[in-house]
Amino acid sequence: MASPRTITIIALSVALGLFFVFMGTIKLTPRLSRDAYNEMKRAYKSYVRALPMLKKLGVSSILLRKSIGALEVACGIVMTLVPGRPKDVANFLLLLLVLAVLFFHQLVGDPLKRYAHALVFGILLTCRLLIARQPEEQPPEKRMLSVNGEEQPLIHEAAPEKGKVKVS
Repeated sequence: MASPRTITIIALSVALGLFFVFMGTIKLTPRLSRDAYNEMKRAYKSYVRALPMLKKLGVSSILLRKSIGALEVACGIVMTLVPGRPKDVANFLLLLLVLAVLFFHQLVGDPLKRYAHALVFGILLTCRLLIARQPEEQPPEKRMLSVNGEEQPLIHEAAPEKGKVKVS
């Protein structure tokens, strides 16, 4: 049976991956929701207006929206379907993307209700990344200490303390 840590990582990966595939698709095409797509277009125009540096670099609102949408879809697919290290890389890229989006929202003075979802999903991405990067705990019988080339059980696990009963 899978450990609770593994189940948590898988559940967060799938949920976050599907969310970002959905949000990225809304940024790319009006097929899912025309209203949401039009709102995204309007929002990204305000982001580019608020950052004239983007205009100087030749980044239009369309290019910015489509780049972010494509990155969200790609990372969302990786988070949902690809095992191993690429998931952590996608998680990190999405976390950077969420931070950039939060910066954009603050820059244009959006109210909290317009970017609360970004805050929540940023926190979830951070939690998933922290859980995934923690080493897996080994069962007590596998924890050994190497002393003078010999493997010995750790002292506190070798024998139960006085007055305490070891329960398995």
